[in-house]
Amino acid sequence: MNKTFSALAEPNRLHIVELLRDGPLTVGEIADRLELQQPQVSKHLRVLSDAELVEVQPSANKRIYNLQFQSFKELDGWLDSFRRMWEERFDRLDDYLQQMLEKEKKNQFDLED
Repeated sequence: MNKTFSALAEPNRLHIVELLRDGPLTVGEIADRLELQQPQVSKHLRVLSDAELVEVQPSANKRIYNLQFQSFKELDGWLDSFRRMWEERFDRLDDYLQQMLEKEKKNQFDLED
């Protein structure tokens, strides 16, 4: 998980992942879209590949990069534990606010009598 966070912490690498979310791209296409030099993009892709976030498929003289979804599934699983915790807290807050609203309505009704 540390490799994943470390790889995604760098803004250009995060942008590369966001570009690849829409489909596979060559190094040249990524370089053009991010307005970076191809060697710079290749270095970022190497880090992303080492973190198992992207995979490469050679095609003739091009290298086509795709997201490697298993790493993102693992990241989602890790994040899900936090989602569940926050959902439970929001549910408890919602219950509390509903109780407060009911008390306020009851107090207003008692004052009107």
